Amino acid sequence: MTVTQIPGSKSVTARALFLAAAADGTTTLRRPLVSDDTEGFAEGLTKLGYAVERGPDVWRIEGRPAGPGAADADVYCRDGATTARFLPALAAAGRGTYRFDASEQMRRRPLAPLTRALQELGVDLRHEGAEGHHPLRIAADGIEGGELTLDAGQSSQYLTALLMLGPLTRTGLRITVTDLVSAPYIDITLAMMRDFGVTVAREGNVFTVPPGGYRATEYAVEPDASTAGYFFAAAAVTGHTVTVPGLGAGALQGDLRFVEVLSRMGADVRTTASGTTVTGPGTLGGLTVNMRDISDTMPTLAALAPYASGPVRIEDVGNTRVKECDRLEACAENLRALGIDTATGPDWIEIRPGTPRPARIRSHGDHRIVMSFAVTGLRTPGITFDDPGCVRKTFPGFHEAFAELRRSW
Repeated sequence: MTVTQIPGSKSVTARALFLAAAADGTTTLRRPLVSDDTEGFAEGLTKLGYAVERGPDVWRIEGRPAGPGAADADVYCRDGATTARFLPALAAAGRGTYRFDASEQMRRRPLAPLTRALQELGVDLRHEGAEGHHPLRIAADGIEGGELTLDAGQSSQYLTALLMLGPLTRTGLRITVTDLVSAPYIDITLAMMRDFGVTVAREGNVFTVPPGGYRATEYAVEPDASTAGYFFAAAAVTGHTVTVPGLGAGALQGDLRFVEVLSRMGADVRTTASGTTVTGPGTLGGLTVNMRDISDTMPTLAALAPYASGPVRIEDVGNTRVKECDRLEACAENLRALGIDTATGPDWIEIRPGTPRPARIRSHGDHRIVMSFAVTGLRTPGITFDDPGCVRKTFPGFHEAFAELRRSW
């Protein structure tokens, strides 16, 4: 059995940084993820006038309930979707003039449902380029609050940004959601808001967020479940055993449900209060699976699918077409380059069993494509990557950790 230590959750770290910045007092974050995305978020907070102290395993953030300390700021969000979507919402609740821009990759990703919602709340927000995309400028003067109708069918991050904004408005928010993808991420948001002193009332698809602000706390960031999925998948395709401590029965992150998919394929999965263990079977079985709620793990399943005994069909993942790249087509393109029979539709991919041949994986600058096909490489020597370094977005030490996994076996 191999025990693998996984870095902190990107999703949890980003939410914790927002909540800490908005809270009354100084928050201590323990074991936050240190990666390009989270460092970009922390850098953005600093540009906005928040005091952020970063150590190796502990970050401290001095909250500003009234909003950013800077009267004007120019924030570069890098490739980070959470940075690019959460920070404008945080800044809109303050007072000042703030400009946000991002990488070319992030500029292509949609923002319109969120920016329209902010405009409906009276925020003076203007796009400097394409409507519904970065760059954008906000002339902030606080937010009264009110009622919104939101389509979060492309990304749950739109809803998360507005939920976290709610306590910073004068009267609170009432949000009616018409469509929602990756729903477990909203459960993370609501649970973390409670930890920072705010309880959101939910009745079906209606969320009522009270005003009143947040209180600072000490918060431990759990390991990243999406990242753990690559190591669980590695065990599944090789017949070995991997244990990830800190991701157990009480974990916040819905992406831990990826192990349920591996279990359906024949892997032995054991989850306790302290961690999760996956042991690979002799042969993985094929399946049809809806991954709408855990779509970040779609590439991981696609990358191990050739080794299954039957076809693997992944459905209801149309939102993966507007991630760092079009992940459905990126997976299909690379699987075909490996010699694997693959078909796609608007929101599905189907992979038939085969024997992958060595090939150079086109990453499209997407960390999840590289980490997923590293799993394929465990059984197909000679797989290489055009941009192996893009893993720094969420796990700078990924290749070293995977190499250590190989050595341990």
